[in-house]
Amino acid sequence: MDNRPIGFLDSGVGGLTVVRELMRQLPHEEVVYIGDSARAPYGPRSAEQIREFTWELVRFLLTKDVKMIVFACNTATAVAWKEVKEALDIPVLGVVLPGASAAIKASQTGKIGVLGTPMTIQSDIYQQKIQALSPEMKVENLACPKFVPLVESNNYQSSLAKKVVYETLGSIRGKVDTVILGCTHYPLLRPIIQNVMGKDVKLIDSGAECARDISVLLNYFEINRSRTTESLHHTFYTTASPAAFREIAESWLDMDITVEHVTL
Repeated sequence: MDNRPIGFLDSGVGGLTVVRELMRQLPHEEVVYIGDSARAPYGPRSAEQIREFTWELVRFLLTKDVKMIVFACNTATAVAWKEVKEALDIPVLGVVLPGASAAIKASQTGKIGVLGTPMTIQSDIYQQKIQALSPEMKVENLACPKFVPLVESNNYQSSLAKKVVYETLGSIRGKVDTVILGCTHYPLLRPIIQNVMGKDVKLIDSGAECARDISVLLNYFEINRSRTTESLHHTFYTTASPAAFREIAESWLDMDITVEHVTL
């Protein structure tokens, strides 16, 4: 048993979609979350910058004595996950492999779409993982640079969001039967994406799939939190406005939280 918290990092609020799933699946685990909203989105940035920012988030989480770090950010996973995983002596989990595996299982036609930030798409990480596991799969990659700003600005339910999603997804509509939401911000746009793609297209939430893998790793390393009556103290940090972060987080997690500002 290990009662230390699990650390989550993301470029902003998107990683809350992973946290929500973790709280549903493992309600006795404690969370420390850092979202770098001041420098979001990561997608258009250079790999060097993303690596530098990701290490700053990792070092911050290490000061909180976490037992595991979850890259709740596809862009950071694509650029820096392998390097960080090899450098640390605690488990480090990314969101890409769980999402790729789930998409292969879900697809009936072998045609999978991947929505991601420009850097995630440029890295080709999903296509590589999918075709390593199942070479016959056909993958359509699509960069969606306008999606993260919609979510970070709390406009993910607006008419503008509907317009942007409709225009962005035009090139893959009707071409795939399964779509990976390859950025943890995108599940907040899920109802609109589903509507645009059609009800028969399966949407894979890479963050939700990642939560299942967290459970497996906790069991494997025997670092589950003891199921005591001790109350949990989830802590959330942002590099931008705590009020803006809290508004989205409380709506998405359906709970009251405390958010602190941090400068990295």
